[in-house]
Amino acid sequence: MTETRDPRELQEDTDEHRLSLRNLKPDDYEDIREIMEEVYPSMGPWTRKQFNAQLNRFPDGQICVEDNGKVVAGALTLMVDYRRFGDRHTYDQITGNGYFTTHDPNGDVLYGVDIFVSPKYSGMRLGRRLYDARKELCRKLNCRSIVAGGRIPGYTEYADEMKPEEYIELVKRQEIYDPILSFQLANDFHVRRVITNYLPEDRDSKAFATLVQWNNIFYQEEDEKPLIGGEKSVVRVGAVQWQMRSMHSVEELMQQVEFFVDALAGYNADFIMLPEFFNAPLLSNFNQDNPAEAIRGLAQYTDEIREGMLALAVSYNINIIGGSMPVYGDKELNNVSFLFRRDGSWETQHKLHITPDERSYWGLRGGDGLRVFDTDVGKIGILVCYDVQFPELSRVLMEQGMRILFVPFWTDTKNGYQRVRHCAQARAIENECYVAITGSVGNLPNVENVDIQYSQSGVFSPSDFAFPHDAVVSEATPNTEMTLIVDLDLDKLREMRYQGSVRNYQDRRLDLYQVQWIGQDTRRSD
Repeated sequence: MTETRDPRELQEDTDEHRLSLRNLKPDDYEDIREIMEEVYPSMGPWTRKQFNAQLNRFPDGQICVEDNGKVVAGALTLMVDYRRFGDRHTYDQITGNGYFTTHDPNGDVLYGVDIFVSPKYSGMRLGRRLYDARKELCRKLNCRSIVAGGRIPGYTEYADEMKPEEYIELVKRQEIYDPILSFQLANDFHVRRVITNYLPEDRDSKAFATLVQWNNIFYQEEDEKPLIGGEKSVVRVGAVQWQMRSMHSVEELMQQVEFFVDALAGYNADFIMLPEFFNAPLLSNFNQDNPAEAIRGLAQYTDEIREGMLALAVSYNINIIGGSMPVYGDKELNNVSFLFRRDGSWETQHKLHITPDERSYWGLRGGDGLRVFDTDVGKIGILVCYDVQFPELSRVLMEQGMRILFVPFWTDTKNGYQRVRHCAQARAIENECYVAITGSVGNLPNVENVDIQYSQSGVFSPSDFAFPHDAVVSEATPNTEMTLIVDLDLDKLREMRYQGSVRNYQDRRLDLYQVQWIGQDTRRSD
């Protein structure tokens, strides 16, 4: 379960991934057997009879990640009354020799039987997804904790020089890396004790195991949401207030992008947003005497950057709002924002309204499609900079179910920023949604038409008692490179729509007026 591949190495094949989290089915056995034979060559896979018994006894506890219909990772779990077993059990005892006869639907502990990931998917952090799904299951079932007996395969290299307790202590201090224990510790598990003779056939661990535990801090709270895969009620959004700095290669740009993706993924953010034209530093590679030629040169990098950012979304398990980048084709130049989903899919939203400066200097043209995007945490919309100043667009998106609006922008002066900010706040109030905005700061010497930038990133809410008194969830320090991380409670939007002090959605006078989209289908973005 070590995951060591560099995310950039996945760029070539990331476009083919379509990852989804679901419960295992009997038809998945051959995929499971194939993975277990690769991961546990000395111990072998479950038999089909054991696998079917596991599904029959506790179908909700058997989880997998599939890619284009093929299972590539799995997690097996059961519920137990932990007092029956205590801390000195063996693997066969607590799993009923693999048939899960010990499963107790009224148990107080979720027991982690196994997690395995196909070696072909090493580096894509699928193990973390399965751990997160298992934690979600623990909360939904109102279990006290997750307990597991963890193998320590790295111990085989140190068995002659130290006891397992010493080895575990060094792993805790990160002096030694263990493929399983290090991963468990990084996922907030703690070691309760060492178990002897836990899995006798595990030669690498010398039959020792760590009894690890993760505590459910929400124990006793009731929640009727789906056990796995349901939409979150609280979504964590991160925005990057991006410092423009001299860069001359895509690799240099992507190193900076990955720095922020890594940082926000470390805080378990569901989204990260970059500003409009965040790749503008690469304009310096082109002829500054002809800005229109330079921006078309910049567009040559867009496909490469897109592939790199999609790989990061998958690898770091985070949805990325890729600011915007120029796209040039069929003698037409567009300003395009990208949504990179963590399941490996991606879509685009063109900027519809072009400013006079963009038109005169660069020859940009506006797109003609608008859509709401489905994500694993709900429906979102994207409007690039100037577009947020046209209230009809966000109203169309709201009527399609949009609950969070992302606005990557690029403004050079404070008055330009104020237009974006105040219109974004108005959109949040009008449409009873959250709006997140972010821009860039600093300057790019010797780059024509990119003089200075002004930004104060922010996240805005409707204005009512359930929200901040000034309808500002959070905002960044002006003109300073930084990140903004906020939690957005989507249940509050639902409550406000039907119980708020004012109810914009409910009280619209549709007998007098309406906003109607007459362009392309709103489900399309290009």
